[in-house]
Amino acid sequence: MLNNAKPRKGPGSPSRRSALLGGAALLTTALRMPAVLAQTKEFQGVTLKGAAFQHPFQTILTQLLPEFEQQTGIKVLLDIQSFPVYNQRMDLELSTQGSSYDFCNITFPFAGRWIGSKWMTELDDFVRNPNSTPADWDPSDFLKGAQTAFTSSDGKTFGFAWLTGVQMLAAARGDLIEKAGLKMPATFKEMMAICEATHSPETAAYANDKLHNWQWLPFLMGFGGRVFRDPPTDVTPVFDTPEAVEAASFYATLLSKYSPSGVLSYTDDQVQRAQFAGRVNMRTQSLDWLLALGRSDDSKVRDTVRYASFPAGPAGSFPGVNAQGYGIPAGSKQKRAAWEFIKWVLSKENMTRMAIEKKQIATTRRSVLQNPKLREAMSVNGQDLAAIYIGTAERAGDVGYMKYRTMPVFPQAGEKINKAIERIASGQDSAAVVMAAAVQEAKDDLKKAGAL
Repeated sequence: MLNNAKPRKGPGSPSRRSALLGGAALLTTALRMPAVLAQTKEFQGVTLKGAAFQHPFQTILTQLLPEFEQQTGIKVLLDIQSFPVYNQRMDLELSTQGSSYDFCNITFPFAGRWIGSKWMTELDDFVRNPNSTPADWDPSDFLKGAQTAFTSSDGKTFGFAWLTGVQMLAAARGDLIEKAGLKMPATFKEMMAICEATHSPETAAYANDKLHNWQWLPFLMGFGGRVFRDPPTDVTPVFDTPEAVEAASFYATLLSKYSPSGVLSYTDDQVQRAQFAGRVNMRTQSLDWLLALGRSDDSKVRDTVRYASFPAGPAGSFPGVNAQGYGIPAGSKQKRAAWEFIKWVLSKENMTRMAIEKKQIATTRRSVLQNPKLREAMSVNGQDLAAIYIGTAERAGDVGYMKYRTMPVFPQAGEKINKAIERIASGQDSAAVVMAAAVQEAKDDLKKAGAL
């Protein structure tokens, strides 16, 4: 439970008033007991099986599951797998309408496929039913940008987010930027100027990991390019336009000229360690990776780290916003009990505890983000990162520019993008030639799959 604090005893014997108040509290507790016992009786002996990919959130959740069983009588078996293994296995499980799992994570890039194929259960009936969901659970409290991926085109809800990734920029050595007479970049042009002025063998100006179909796309859209022509109605790949070629060339320059040697093989952890040590200055990535620069005891740059919103290109700023959410497979035989689990783990109380006590700051509820303790934790060197986080996530939900990412055909296109950026950054061919070939390959794949 979140609140196990016992009433403090004052000195001496309790007053008549405190005794009366204590009696009233006991009566209130007694009146509540039948509802709690009824719920426990309803689900006593039920075992749920769920699945998700490896993440600190799931590790902490596993430790808290005995509380859920004590409260509801429901035992939860959580199958945690590596990210690629989970997605492959769950895609197959859902496509066969299997009943192996009663709840699962709806992985962001697969959300359009899993929801659009009707492999997930609509949750609105559970939410609207006062017998299954109290009003103060408040689904409107979830960030709009976090929920977009789990909402169908006709407004139905199939999942609720436990994590939101919001891209921004962090400079581990902000002092180097200031010594050069510059400030944190607001535009791509300013970002490149910083690279030119501060790059050195001791501190590379920029670096990022090898997931280019996540890291490059804000640059693509910032230059005015797109992944698909007009999703969801037209998913023709178009990342070979002049704008896309310019974006690819720009990003490839960051990687080839201003990043450490071997950057094309870097993982998330490798880039983070390099920033921790001050060997890499700027990085554009999700807040849950970047906040540690100013908060982790392992970081040597805590005093020099600076943050900014994702820079804007000629067409504007389009930082990536993704989300991971729990949903109920259509084949589940225990949907009502599965909703009890989702409702519990994503309650305001549990999400507050996860964010403040367990340091899972990439939370999805506005009320949690407004908590003074979390705002303090998300303030580094006088910068309010929560304000950047909330503003970016809400704008993504309002504008809808992330819908390309949840198209069922995105994984095929994303694979081509990864290889294309690698080829350009490694100097194998020009951006124009490489992007044209990548688009043609993506079109061929989509035609074979019947998507074009």
